[in-house]
Amino acid sequence: MSEIIGRVAATEKFPSTMDKFYFWTNAEFRLNAFDVVKVKHLDESFSFGTVENIFHITDAKSFLTNYISCDFGDTNISAPTLRIGMNYVEVAVSFNTKNIYTPVKNDSAVYLASAEEIEMALGLDKIKNKLPCGYLKMYEGHADKEIILPVNLDAQFILGPEGAHLNISGISGLAAKTSYAMFLMKSVQENFSDCAFIIFNVKGKDLMAIHQPNDEDSAPIYKNLNLSGEPFENVHYYAPRDNKSVTSYLPPEDAENYLAEGLMKKFAYIYEDDRESLEMLFADIDDTTQTMDSIISKIIDPNDYDFGGISNWDSFLNKVNELSQKGNAKEISVLSWRKFKRIINKAIKNDAMFVNHTAPNFECRLEDELKNISAGSVSVIDIAKLGSDKQAFAFGDVLKTIYKLKLGDYDITPPSKIIIFMDELNKFAGKDTTKNSPILRQILDVAERGRSLGIILFGAEQFRSNIHPRVTGNCSTLAFGRTNVLETTTKDYSALPSTYKNILTRLEQGEYVIQNPIFRSLLKVKFPKPAYKQFKD
Repeated sequence: MSEIIGRVAATEKFPSTMDKFYFWTNAEFRLNAFDVVKVKHLDESFSFGTVENIFHITDAKSFLTNYISCDFGDTNISAPTLRIGMNYVEVAVSFNTKNIYTPVKNDSAVYLASAEEIEMALGLDKIKNKLPCGYLKMYEGHADKEIILPVNLDAQFILGPEGAHLNISGISGLAAKTSYAMFLMKSVQENFSDCAFIIFNVKGKDLMAIHQPNDEDSAPIYKNLNLSGEPFENVHYYAPRDNKSVTSYLPPEDAENYLAEGLMKKFAYIYEDDRESLEMLFADIDDTTQTMDSIISKIIDPNDYDFGGISNWDSFLNKVNELSQKGNAKEISVLSWRKFKRIINKAIKNDAMFVNHTAPNFECRLEDELKNISAGSVSVIDIAKLGSDKQAFAFGDVLKTIYKLKLGDYDITPPSKIIIFMDELNKFAGKDTTKNSPILRQILDVAERGRSLGIILFGAEQFRSNIHPRVTGNCSTLAFGRTNVLETTTKDYSALPSTYKNILTRLEQGEYVIQNPIFRSLLKVKFPKPAYKQFKD
C-alpha cells in the first residue's frame, strides 16, 4: 500500500455522496485535476475517483481576519498570527472494485493509485479492440511518483459497430485539431487494415506531404504507444485541374513532381456525368420556395424539353442564359432563372475544373477514383484554394459517391470502413446552415446512419457550439482542445465541472480532453508531433 496522502472529510455542508467525496491533504502536497486517487471502503473494497477541484482554507473566519493579522493591512510584514491551513480536494467517484457505491466514510485513508489501478479506475483495462489515442500523465510534479500511461480507445466505439464518428473542437492554431485527427487516422491505418481514408485539405498545403517523414523525431513517444512513427502509406493526392497544372497552394515544382511520379491526379467535372451534383453549389442558398431545387430537377431529367439533349457545360450555360431572358421561361419564373444564372456563372464559368471529355490535361473524376478506393489507402483531396461554393461541391460529391459505393450502386466491394475527415465542419454543418442544404442533409445522414454502412465521419471545427446538434450528438468520441472562456459558457459545455472548463482555456498544444463511452471519466491526454512532413511557412 502506498503512503496515505489525506483522509476523507465528510461535513454537514459537504457530505460524501455516491458519486463525490472530499478529502483533506497537506497544503504542500501537489495534486492536479484528472489525477486518480483511491479510498479503502466497505468489504475490503477500494473506491477510485478523479480530482475535480482543489481548495485551500485556513482558520480565518473572513478576509478581514487576514487583513487584521497583518497589523491592519501592512503589506511589508508577514502575518504575526499563525494561521492553520490545509487543502481539501473534491473528487468524482469513477469506480469501486466490488461495485459498492455507498458514500465513503469520514476519515477513510486516501492514497495515490498505481498504474494498474489507474487503468482499472478509468476503464482502460477493459478495452479489447485497442486504438492508441495518446498518453496521460498522473501526479506531475512528483519525480518519484509520476506515472505515464498509454491510452487506447476501443475501436468499436469510434469505427463501429458500438459507436462511431469523432468530433474535434478547439481554437485555430493552438488546438492542433488537424494534427490530432491525423494522429488518430494513422493509428487506425496501422492497427486496422480494412479501413480506407478520405482526407480534405482545406488550409494551405498542410496535408499535401503526409507521405513524407517529419524532420522532428518523436519516435520514442510513438514507440511507447505501439506505433511506428512513420508517415502515412499508400497515399494518393487529388487537386482541381486548372489550365496549366493544378489549383493548389502546393509549390508548382512539387505539384509537377507529384504528377510525374503518379502521386497526384488532376480532377475535373464533366456535364454529362456530374450535373446531378449541381445542387451542392447551392448549399448556402436559402431556397425556401424550392425554386432552385425545381430548376436542378429539370436539368437532370434526361427527357426534359430544354436540357435533355445538352452534353457539355457551354451548351448548358447558353441554355440557362436563354431561359433567363424575358419571354423564354415557362413553368419557372424568369427571376428564378436569373438567380440561378448568377450563382452558376460565378461557380463554373471559365473555371478549368468544369470540362468536356476532350479537355487537354484532364486526368480523372473523383467519383471514378473513389468508387475504386481500396482498404488501407489514403486519398487526400486538395480543396484549399477553391471558393466556398466549389469546396461544398467537391465535398458533397465525395459524400454522395461514398454513399453510393456503400449501398452497392457500383457493384464493387468496398473496404469495410471508410473514414472521411473534414476540417472547418461548421461551413457545411453549422447551426445556422440553411435547413434545405443538400450537404447538411448528407452529413446528418452519415452521422445518424453511416455507422451501419461503415462510413465514419471525423469532423473538426473551432467552436463546437456552432455545429448542428444532430452531428455532435451522434459522435461517440469527443475531443476538446484549447478554447476560449466564452465558448465554455455555452450549453455544449454545461456538463463539464467548472475546473475542467477553465483547464480547456489553457491546454497546451498536443493536449486534448477526451470523452468516450468506454472511459469512466473524462481524460486529459497528450499526443506526439505529427509523423509526416510539416511545412515551416
